[in-house]
Amino acid sequence: MKTLKSELPSLVGFLVFAAFTFAGDVLKPEAVGIAPSLLLLAIIFATVMWCAFSVVRHAECLATIFGEPFGTLILTLAVIGIEVALIVAIMLSGDAAPTMARDTMFSVVMIVLNGLIGLCLLAGGLRHKNQTYNLQGAQAFLSILVPLAIFALVLPRVTHSAPGGELSPLQAAFEVVMSILLYGVFLAVQTVTHSDIFRQPDAVEGDDDHHHVVVRSIPFHVVGLFGALLPIILLSKKLALYVEFGIGGLGAPLALSGFIVAALVLMPEGLSALQAARENKLQRAVNICLGSAVATIGLTVPAVLLVGWITGLRIELGLELADIILLVLTLFVSLLTFGSRTTNYMQGAVHLALFAAYVMMIFDLS
Repeated sequence: MKTLKSELPSLVGFLVFAAFTFAGDVLKPEAVGIAPSLLLLAIIFATVMWCAFSVVRHAECLATIFGEPFGTLILTLAVIGIEVALIVAIMLSGDAAPTMARDTMFSVVMIVLNGLIGLCLLAGGLRHKNQTYNLQGAQAFLSILVPLAIFALVLPRVTHSAPGGELSPLQAAFEVVMSILLYGVFLAVQTVTHSDIFRQPDAVEGDDDHHHVVVRSIPFHVVGLFGALLPIILLSKKLALYVEFGIGGLGAPLALSGFIVAALVLMPEGLSALQAARENKLQRAVNICLGSAVATIGLTVPAVLLVGWITGLRIELGLELADIILLVLTLFVSLLTFGSRTTNYMQGAVHLALFAAYVMMIFDLS
């Protein structure tokens, strides 16, 4: 009975997909109108999020069993798999296709570096005043994130080898190869050669970051992970249709769709990071947040570019000028924040102010 209850998200995900498939055109957004479409969007969104929590839970159990570097690979690939599935589904669904990947990746960076980091520093700082973490670990994340973000989101806008924010074939090939290589080097540093710099400085020997999960057998968690991931992939196109129709019906900016996808993907990990910060385990919060940003740029960019090349879709990655300014400001403030060995809630307030500016600009630039 406990097993059935723990896998309820997957069962609900398959049932929701079956219901929408069986209904066919009856539940299409154009047929039901804007208000019912928003309600159906909320149902799909909640189902996908519930399944995403289940994916992360099984990935953490496998991480506990296998240890590093396999644990990091499993968790990262599971989350990135969700992100890529949602991005590609919305890319293939309508007018937002060329900028969908860009908007989502930019949203991930801004939500992580400003929203999640801000909340973690604010909540942890108010509860524990000054918090410590491993400075070298945070700087390792940022040393990879800064060039990857500039290569992917800024360089295509300021070069003239391709129109608008697109990448020329040479740029796209460089981006794919460089992203994979840099992320591979970083992964080796994080999990093999310098894993100690990603641990809490004052951690107690034997402390387990995954103590909150119930670990069963390897086959159980492998089946459970794919069982929770499959409904997300199946529902991603349904979600894309309702997101696009809802945004169009409400007159909201297209960039909001990228924000919705990013928030959905980051929600399970974000809550884990916030809980870690409240428990005075800031290093775990830093690893989760900055790790998500690095993995998004390092792995999602190559995946999206390869999908675009295979399907012939036009991909725009270069940000507009206002967004470039926000990105550079965010990276600069992040380098200042993680330039000392302790943090406090004032730094959290600054990051949240930047996040508020980002949300405001989504609607101001529409």
